[in-house]
Amino acid sequence: MTALVIAEHDNNAIKGATLNTVTAALACGGDVHVLVAGHNTAAAAAAAQAAQIAGVSKVIHADDAGLAHGLAENVAAQVLAIASGYSHLLFPATASGKNVAPRVAAKLDVAQVSDITKVIAADTFERPIYAGNAIATVQSLDATKVLTVRTTGFDAAAATGGAAAVETAPAQTASGKSTFVGNEIAKSERPELTAAKIIVSGGRALGSSEKFNEVMTPLADKLGAAIGASRAAVDAGYAANDLQVGQTGKIVAPQLYIAAGISGAIQHLAGMKDSKVIVAINKDPEAPIFSVADYGLEADLFTAVPELVKAL
Repeated sequence: MTALVIAEHDNNAIKGATLNTVTAALACGGDVHVLVAGHNTAAAAAAAQAAQIAGVSKVIHADDAGLAHGLAENVAAQVLAIASGYSHLLFPATASGKNVAPRVAAKLDVAQVSDITKVIAADTFERPIYAGNAIATVQSLDATKVLTVRTTGFDAAAATGGAAAVETAPAQTASGKSTFVGNEIAKSERPELTAAKIIVSGGRALGSSEKFNEVMTPLADKLGAAIGASRAAVDAGYAANDLQVGQTGKIVAPQLYIAAGISGAIQHLAGMKDSKVIVAINKDPEAPIFSVADYGLEADLFTAVPELVKAL
């Protein structure tokens, strides 16, 4: 029994979500291989980095121009070309993984098990349902298990300490069904939201994008934190879409999560309630966010947050 982890990388370095997915693969039992699909020497560097992940016994490197930008059709074809040798195919439950995994499952004619948070046995997994209010135990009888892994449910595997062999796999010809046109990368000195150890999030109570930046940015700067937002704040235009935390945004589990002016709608709680320490600042004593908070401050955020910044 061997599991294959489809690595997520930026054509230079392995992303943290891959490390959590390796931990899930190890829990399935048997050997763990990692597929790094990319192009040129940068992807080769990512493959070399993957070989150092603790617990990985083999890295498969596929190099082709069609794999340079991670187009779902081409990556899925690459996975399918080698899938027959594996009992488990694991993808991080990220935008990229969620794009590729269903294509693979459909072509294999198997049921995908999405967003797993625990491996009970090689064929049995736990996954949250109803916005995390219930946990389903799912048993898959398919010969090949296609899984997406909620990274907050598993500790990251050690990035160093391994010494896996790197093998080259024949690259699949690009399908031609999609082409890469371009990308616009938002550069920020802040930590990536899904990998940050500290996150400060603002809600609709901030009232405007100007107030959002005025209140939340100094606190994030003091703590070296990433900035997040509730869906209500994003929908109102106070914050960028990629800052949304929640069931329809990003799932996070930092060491410290500070929620200012967030009432705690169920879809938001589903994305952050696994945080180690949750601090809620809200003037409504009945706000649902207080039900999951370790520390709650019933106060006006426009007064409390600046005072907190000064105290820090």
